[in-house]
Amino acid sequence: MSALDDWVAAAAGALGLDPTQLDVPGVLDLARDVAHGVARPAAPVTAFLIGLAAGRDGGDADAVRHATAEILALLTARENGDQGSAG
Repeated sequence: MSALDDWVAAAAGALGLDPTQLDVPGVLDLARDVAHGVARPAAPVTAFLIGLAAGRDGGDADAVRHATAEILALLTARENGDQGSAG
């Protein structure tokens, strides 16, 4: 197990979450895209915002996917020159 795997298991356990339900590669990909497309400090802030939104909307995998999709749409809009909200 890597240090990242160990940390995710420990952190998830401390928060009462099932670490097997986490999409770590997806979170890392999103963080990379935000860091490169917006600014490096935006990556952890965006991950936090996705967590808050997903928790507000039920906290299940579908809520996480929906929040992530909204952010990916916002990133795409920014890349296409639209600085407004993705919806």
